[in-house]
Amino acid sequence: MQPTPVLKDLVLVGGGHAHVHVISAFAMRPVPGVRLTVVTRDVVTPYSGMLPGLISGHYTYDQCHIDLAPLARRANARLYHDRVTALDLDRKLVICEGRPPVPYDVLSIDIGSTPRANEVPGASEWTTPVKPIDGLYGRWQAIVERARKADGPRRFLTVGGGAAGVEVTLAMRHRLRAILAEDGRDPDALSFTLVTRDALLGTHNAAVRAKFARILSERGVTVRTGSGVAEVREGEVRLSDGTAIAFDEALWVTQAGAAPWLRETGLALDDNGFIAVDETLQSISTPGVFAAGDIAGNMVHPRPKAGVFAVRQGPPLADNLRRALIGEPLKAFRPQRDFLSLISAGDRYAVASRGGFCSEGAWVWRLKDRIDRRWMERYQILPDMQPMAPPATAHDPLGAQAQDVMRCGGCGAKVGPAVLARVLERLTPKPRDGSAVGLAEPDDAAVIEPRPGQLQVQSVDMFRAFIADPYLFGRIAANHALGDIYAMGGEPDTAMAIALVPHGPDAKVEDEVFQMLKGGLEVIEAAGARLVGGHTGEALEATLGFSVTGSVPANRLLRKSGLQPGDALILTKALGTGVVLAGDMRGRTRSPWLDAALAAMQVSQRQAARCLIEHEASAMTDVTGFGLAAHLLEMLRASGMDGALELAHLPHLPGAVELLAQGIESTLAPSNAGSAGASLANGHPHDPSRLRLLYDPQTAGGLLAGVPAGQAPSCIDALVRLGYGDAAIIGHVVAMSAGAPSLRLA
Repeated sequence: MQPTPVLKDLVLVGGGHAHVHVISAFAMRPVPGVRLTVVTRDVVTPYSGMLPGLISGHYTYDQCHIDLAPLARRANARLYHDRVTALDLDRKLVICEGRPPVPYDVLSIDIGSTPRANEVPGASEWTTPVKPIDGLYGRWQAIVERARKADGPRRFLTVGGGAAGVEVTLAMRHRLRAILAEDGRDPDALSFTLVTRDALLGTHNAAVRAKFARILSERGVTVRTGSGVAEVREGEVRLSDGTAIAFDEALWVTQAGAAPWLRETGLALDDNGFIAVDETLQSISTPGVFAAGDIAGNMVHPRPKAGVFAVRQGPPLADNLRRALIGEPLKAFRPQRDFLSLISAGDRYAVASRGGFCSEGAWVWRLKDRIDRRWMERYQILPDMQPMAPPATAHDPLGAQAQDVMRCGGCGAKVGPAVLARVLERLTPKPRDGSAVGLAEPDDAAVIEPRPGQLQVQSVDMFRAFIADPYLFGRIAANHALGDIYAMGGEPDTAMAIALVPHGPDAKVEDEVFQMLKGGLEVIEAAGARLVGGHTGEALEATLGFSVTGSVPANRLLRKSGLQPGDALILTKALGTGVVLAGDMRGRTRSPWLDAALAAMQVSQRQAARCLIEHEASAMTDVTGFGLAAHLLEMLRASGMDGALELAHLPHLPGAVELLAQGIESTLAPSNAGSAGASLANGHPHDPSRLRLLYDPQTAGGLLAGVPAGQAPSCIDALVRLGYGDAAIIGHVVAMSAGAPSLRLA
């Protein structure tokens, strides 16, 4: 069955509270023909309501953060981990820091706010901002570490007297006093001061203000109101009334502002620089662009910046995005004026208010805890996922499922000439010597001038997309293909691409092909090679491969044969890409684990190969789909040797062992185990998860080489200096003891 073509792109910029709900809503009820893309600076997003509890020590990091990767996978969404720097509203493009522009048909922005410390001299240099909240945990951990190391009294200052300033101050006091007590030190060595230009909790009723004035006083927090900060120096703030207050740590918790890049977009903004939206959450100036959370300024129903409004914007935003995509009228949303405010007091105690009502106690904290946990569970606890496409649905407002059901094969399945011409025009490959005919002057075939006096080495690799980001997929596919050239001791000269994409409107096909080839071209050119041609066509899934040609002097050609007894076995990259990707398909891989795997797959082996050759490598191969054990056994058979591995020395990616212990593995792993397992000696080790690492298929994996034992330590040092921090000696070569090579496990 043909896949549903992509007819429209919905792009979400940012992973704020409202967007978390939008992703979930589109996972539960997708619109056929609509592709969802999330572009976010941080793929693990915090829930602001629980951050004071995190600082206090009541919650762990995982309890108050939502991992967007499993959520996006459930919605079949593309998750792009990047920073947005601009918008091109005319061409409907999202401009990113580290990747090609992302086209959209409908756009929504939920990026929170940024600190405005630069408005006060010295504040950016000498204070710790609470916002953006997605980086607060790391900044808080640094404060804790400095407090642990400090001798003598420690003075803490909070600038900002709103609810966030009060909660952060009391949470910080509660946790740091507990830490000092745990360390056997005097908690009273800590002092806390809160400074605010306005009244304490000025937007709350008088009863709330009175209760927190009492609570702060009882806990020894000095409060200075009515005078703002005029200047910050190292270790000191000067207030507008001339008063100087010394500090060792200062937190900036004043009202944050909008991202500066929004001023250049052409979007209508409110007086404070936030995106001006109407009652439908759509931009008042630009149809098809929506905003929610702190970054939005509602011009019809203005409300304060508070997490409760961002959370409640989620459902109406999801509904109106759906309506905008299918051409239905948008619905107005009127946020409530009064809402239940729950402000924590550091320990498990809180104050509640709504309108004129106010109460306090441990029961309020328990209520807040229950509400917060219930909201988080909706997006954290997801059923186990199976790697399969979503079922077809009768709800098809765009008519996507009825389009182009039957597609031609043969040459009728090629990407159209106009689309291909536009892609090649956008790629702009750099001119290089050595090719008489290539992309600049396309013909029936590329014409290459081989390097005189050198051998040519050729290889080809191709696989279907394993991530939804075509640009990143292109980079990894090219890096994977180049590994064979480096493993032979060669340098790449040329590459030809084979790119297959699902059918769809020309604009969507063009962008998919461009993104894949752009990523591949960057890697190929960085390796000193040229993309000289290729082939495009239609397929059920995006697929990309490269045929690569390289050169190597005859006296430097490395083979799988050549291992000598006593050689150290060196692996240049950590293992685990297969299981991490398999876990991602099932929604079990955490975003930091996936990020680490994707980063490893983009690391070129060019410098590693040169380093191994300089240290007299006797044989070399790259570890790819058949796993470490099979590739090592290929080397041992070709060399007539046995091998000994130290399983404890195998470098592995974050999360790989944990996922293997859960029974997750790549679909190719059992076949790899069946092929290589018979050659393992000494039985199974005590840790079956580490044993499974031997069979894990690697994408763009490391180089495996035999290096003389005397050269191995200096080789590892050199590899680490070159950036291969996971490089390790994983075993050694021994003389064959039987008629067939075996692999001994220590």
